[in-house]
Amino acid sequence: MSRFELVIFDCDGVLIDSERLAVRTESQILTELGWPLSEAEVIERFVERSSVYMQTVIEEKIGRPVDWRNEFERRVREACERELVPVEGVIAVLDEIAVATCVASSSSHQMLNFKLGLTGMSERFEGRIFSADDVAHGKPDPAVFLFAAASMGVAPDRCAVIEDSVSGVAAGLAAGMTVFAYSGGVTSAQKLQRDDVTVFESMHLLPELLVRP
Repeated sequence: MSRFELVIFDCDGVLIDSERLAVRTESQILTELGWPLSEAEVIERFVERSSVYMQTVIEEKIGRPVDWRNEFERRVREACERELVPVEGVIAVLDEIAVATCVASSSSHQMLNFKLGLTGMSERFEGRIFSADDVAHGKPDPAVFLFAAASMGVAPDRCAVIEDSVSGVAAGLAAGMTVFAYSGGVTSAQKLQRDDVTVFESMHLLPELLVRP
């Protein structure tokens, strides 16, 4: 019997290869707004943080309100419409996992439905998509993972979390879940490494990792 009853997937960078698109776009927009951040700096500050957090930090830094929907969401959406694809190997992984799965992300429900829809994955997770919209605090707070587990009726210690960001890994650990950190995206294996975290570079390795005792 599997040691897990539920596998909780982050979305951006784990299911869909959207982080690179978002980071590139956000770096361009911030430079235009007068806060030039490199892609590496955007990753460090904002990957897997909620849009509310990002907007608050950016407005404090530049000293004026930001039209988030037009300046960020619209341009990220346009980049996704042009280039978004699933993370390599993840469709086969989802087909192979025998236990329940769900999504728990810092993205809004609107963006999750949009991006998962573009890549044909909305139906796979219908009714099992959880967002920072659903809780008071986004990652690295564990709230969205705990909410997902409770909604699915599974104890935290029977959940595996699949993440690709430092804040996501921290949230999974704080939730008392077993964390698998995917280093094939924008965040390096070195930054993801923690005690009791399994770091893996290729999504093809995940099914075997999940069934190891």
